[in-house]
Amino acid sequence: MAIDRDEVVRDLRTIRDHIRWGMSRFNEANIFFGHGTDNALDESAYLVLHTLHLPPQVGEGYLDTTLVESERRTVVDILARRVEERLPAPYLTHEAWFAGMPFYVDERVLIPRSPIVELIEAQFHPWIQPEQVSRVLDLCTGSGCIAIGCAAAFPEAAVDAADLSADALEVAKRNIEEFGLEGQVFAVESDLFANLKGRKYNIIVSNPPYVDAEDMTNLPPEFRHEPRMALEAGKDGLDLVFRILYQAQYHLEAGGILVVEVGNSKEALEALLPEVDFIWLDFERGGEGVFLLSADQVRKHHDLFRLVRPNILG
Repeated sequence: MAIDRDEVVRDLRTIRDHIRWGMSRFNEANIFFGHGTDNALDESAYLVLHTLHLPPQVGEGYLDTTLVESERRTVVDILARRVEERLPAPYLTHEAWFAGMPFYVDERVLIPRSPIVELIEAQFHPWIQPEQVSRVLDLCTGSGCIAIGCAAAFPEAAVDAADLSADALEVAKRNIEEFGLEGQVFAVESDLFANLKGRKYNIIVSNPPYVDAEDMTNLPPEFRHEPRMALEAGKDGLDLVFRILYQAQYHLEAGGILVVEVGNSKEALEALLPEVDFIWLDFERGGEGVFLLSADQVRKHHDLFRLVRPNILG
């Protein structure tokens, strides 16, 4: 869908005009939401206000103020790119919010949106006592948002942020530096636990790739801008999950917990492991497919994980 930007810049005037125009174009183009907003009005308002360096809760009176031509052109450009390129809004603004904090993001990393944020904000209560937590591992860290969120929740704990992607770790390091956490959060290039030998943690938390083959073929265009390796996980979406389940035994402290997001692959996991009493977590703000296992449960079922998926575990 091509947009005549010069015509739009000429005819629109106020902030409200631009928000309305963006909302109309988003609805017309049937763009997909799911990276921070869930409707055309909120998406348009976010992009317009962010581009104008205005707070999201700007007063109603400001909406009818007139933009100068350079502002109009900048706003129209970002709204048009959202339609024409189907880029998710956070990739256009290079900003995504998680645990009440703004993170830098680009197309090297998945856009933060995990429901695990609610667990972090609650310090993983009631599954572990905060005073017990001295070491945390965030596997498949991407932008580093989960690791940095955990660092805020447990300011006395050391946090490892591990990822196989060197590109993703560059983004994570940028965010670690932005928050001044170089002495608490440590970016580690590692294929899951491969470069973490000898390290043990009170909490291992992961939002790994878990999209199955069928869902990968049906992804909306917006999701196809995200790194494929951060999404794709084999026929049933569980290739990495089984590796995490099996290897976690060697890295969990006694009394520790393993928290993993598997999304739509929940049913496949339960079907393969009916003997395992996964604790499936509920979230007030939406989201599902996140399980919790205690260190004892991980050890109890260790051999079973290998038996069920031997070709993945090696």
